Amino acid sequence: MSGTLDRPPHWFALRVRSNQERKVALSLATKDIEHLLPLSRQRRRWSDRMRDIEVPLFKGYVFSRFCVERRLPILQTPGVVDIVGHGKMPVPVDDAEMEAIQQIAASSETAEPWPYLRVGTLVRVDRGPLEGLEGRLVAIKKPARLVVSVTLLQRAVAVEIEEYWVTPIAEGVERHQKAGARVRKTNIRRP
Repeated sequence: MSGTLDRPPHWFALRVRSNQERKVALSLATKDIEHLLPLSRQRRRWSDRMRDIEVPLFKGYVFSRFCVERRLPILQTPGVVDIVGHGKMPVPVDDAEMEAIQQIAASSETAEPWPYLRVGTLVRVDRGPLEGLEGRLVAIKKPARLVVSVTLLQRAVAVEIEEYWVTPIAEGVERHQKAGARVRKTNIRRP
């Protein structure tokens, strides 16, 4: 008999309650449901000491592999809010992305959460000699370049920066005035 229940399982992202990632992972394990909770080691400071702790790489999410038609036990797991998708239809995580996450989780390399940067994202330089500049990400390659445009002159200048110097910022940030001419920081370009 071939039907919808014969489909192979896929990896899905489960949105979970705040700080409930470990409890959800443990509950899924007791139900023998395949899951992944990638963790990162971080050093935290308390008032009297430093301590290494493990925190989720994807705060608020646990990955689980199952057939979408058999999702009820997952949704009934304490701490699970929903399955990430479009409307009420769960959407699987891309296989290549999931393989990369699994490989990172299995490695002994240091991993840490990082802001999602995609082409078109407005970013701010938070480190280095260009600290405070804002721009738009136009390509994701190395080396990174920040492009500063002067609208009045219709000219631009590009400068190389380190990728970790930038963080995304909210859209709608007002442009800065400098020396009487309007300077619009528009693009970060990585050739």
